[in-house]
Amino acid sequence: MPAAQGAAARRNDMPHARPTHPASHPTLNRRMPAYARAHPHRAKRSDRAPRRAGAACFALLALAGALAVPAAAAGTLPLWELGAGAALIDFPDYRGADERTTYLLPFPYLVYRGEYLKADRDRVRGLFLRSERAELNVSLNGSVPVDSSENAARRGMPDLDPTAEIGPSLELSLYRADDDAARVDLRLPLRAVIASDFSRVYDVGWVFQPRINVDFRDTPLGEGWNVGVALGPLYGDRRYHEYFYGVEPQFANAQRPAYRAHGGYGGVQAIAALSKRFPNYWFGAFARWDTLDGAVFEDSPLVRQRHSFSAGFAFAWILGQSSRRVEADE
Repeated sequence: MPAAQGAAARRNDMPHARPTHPASHPTLNRRMPAYARAHPHRAKRSDRAPRRAGAACFALLALAGALAVPAAAAGTLPLWELGAGAALIDFPDYRGADERTTYLLPFPYLVYRGEYLKADRDRVRGLFLRSERAELNVSLNGSVPVDSSENAARRGMPDLDPTAEIGPSLELSLYRADDDAARVDLRLPLRAVIASDFSRVYDVGWVFQPRINVDFRDTPLGEGWNVGVALGPLYGDRRYHEYFYGVEPQFANAQRPAYRAHGGYGGVQAIAALSKRFPNYWFGAFARWDTLDGAVFEDSPLVRQRHSFSAGFAFAWILGQSSRRVEADE
């Protein structure tokens, strides 16, 4: 999604401490491009406005990943739609954090239902392969930045830059009801992860998130209300887990010992979402539950809780649409 600006409210009563600059962090320093290592002032965050805008953008990416669960009813819909909306989202700072941030964000509502390309508020579909039983799509996700001076577990450590995740997702149809009121899919997204402070971009690994996705259309909530649930494990490589959960020796203290993360199993995530397209507006909401039980990094000192809950909802006004209508199965 395009960058959007919004307001964020943190729930944190801890006193602030001066953050450590990422350029002084050996592990992050190795990940920086050569120009950033040679000119660390270019990575300085003296202006918080781009960071706040970036937080909004990456929060919306995370929202898109959560809302990419319920399927809309089949039928004829406009070829394209344009609009604007707002979302309210509540996330932990990162998976395993015990501090949270609430975002109130505006966002653009963009939908295109072409024959070979379908792009909507939560994903891009059918770019590479589409058949009755399989689709190869683009999967998106992201994480918000974390100011370490405002997070007790990370205080004195480098800030976490926001991440964007993108990669292919193979989606296999396992079951579809005759009336199309229910369907079950296996989704296999493999995403590369990049981080950025908007002066540089660097690679922080990859994630694999297989999950079973179940969609229900025209539910007891009423005609047009669509509900989806998804459940599956997460896997990440060593660099990805190290980015969030590693502690270099120079940032260790009595409460936070040095820690090296490993690649592998990263816990389980369950998501439930619902949505409905009304004649002139669209509504969507989600709830997400995470568990880190058994994760390869669960003993990291940066993991303050092993179970967490996130939620959010979004509302968009449809301001313009194509007069041409097409058969749509979203």
